[in-house]
Amino acid sequence: MSTFIKDFIERETISRRNFILTSAVGMGAMLIPGFDGSARAALKDPAIAWSYRDRASAYWNSIVSGGEAFVESIGKQKGELVSLINEGSSEKSLADIKAFIAKNNGNCAIAADCNDSPNARPVVEAVKTAGAYVSTIWNKTDDLHPWDFGDNYVSHMTWSDVEPAAQTAKILFEAMGGEGGVVHLGGIAANNPAIERLAGLKKAAEDYPKIEILDAQPADWDTQKGAALMSSFLTRYGDKIKGVHCANDNIAYGVIEALRAEGIEDMPIVAYDGNPDAVKLVMEGKLLATVFTNPHWGGGISAALAYYAATGAFKPSEEPNEHREFYGPTILISQKDAADFKAKYMDETPKYDWKDFWSPTRGQIKYSG
Repeated sequence: MSTFIKDFIERETISRRNFILTSAVGMGAMLIPGFDGSARAALKDPAIAWSYRDRASAYWNSIVSGGEAFVESIGKQKGELVSLINEGSSEKSLADIKAFIAKNNGNCAIAADCNDSPNARPVVEAVKTAGAYVSTIWNKTDDLHPWDFGDNYVSHMTWSDVEPAAQTAKILFEAMGGEGGVVHLGGIAANNPAIERLAGLKKAAEDYPKIEILDAQPADWDTQKGAALMSSFLTRYGDKIKGVHCANDNIAYGVIEALRAEGIEDMPIVAYDGNPDAVKLVMEGKLLATVFTNPHWGGGISAALAYYAATGAFKPSEEPNEHREFYGPTILISQKDAADFKAKYMDETPKYDWKDFWSPTRGQIKYSG
């Protein structure tokens, strides 16, 4: 394994500095019924857990940091947030959540990325049966909705990845002079964001008739798999590859390493997630662009929604659909604004009102009724 990848993996096992995104629509306060204590508590002091993929990624470390910031806001120690690490296994994700529910006799609030879309339904059904509460992010099937499960399935947040991925693709195409072959290295095949980020590439390519998408294969969001896949693309397509579209930053790190191994230093590459190392690479010109989805806020607000629903501070079934299934905020980071982004968002420690559930998502509503 190269020094670059080793250093990256070692760094990413350490908790990252928290960082903030203020959405274009602002952070105006929203009053939530029941925070004055008028709502009857459904559960007493529920245990809180976050179910997610791994700790080898700045993205998931930031998710967890947001969850920890939330539990500290309610007077708990950050260690009281239980990590259910599924290691990219949907079976483990479901088994761990069921075990957590059983251990706490259903007295629990859970935030979860279910790892892939089909896994969301059995997770939600297990939570509903036990009388626990769950908020999900990223992955679920289109026919699964929180409002079909009463109060126990509190909310689902995803990010509208098609348009941001199309924007990064257009930046890539322009850097290529509007022509040539592109390869796409994707996430887990059944992941909603993986599907949408590839769709964004294809959407952008419709406006560039001289761009050819040579190949698109999953790299499972992983640096080493990204490096291996890029090496195989280079063997297969060689000089036909003029640009690389990556579904996340982790994959891009592997791509850069595979290209370096072949003596290629100037290949145009775009990525997604807005991790600190990726922003630095954008500033250095080694990546053209990445996209920030504010995982710290996402991690904290998902845990908060599940917890406050569980305690009865608000009743999800009395909320409109756009408060139960919605898009989170995103920001495109290119070389012209990367330094400004870092100064404003990465070098600051975010402070949020974790009872202000939806204001950062205003203007990015997924469902309207």
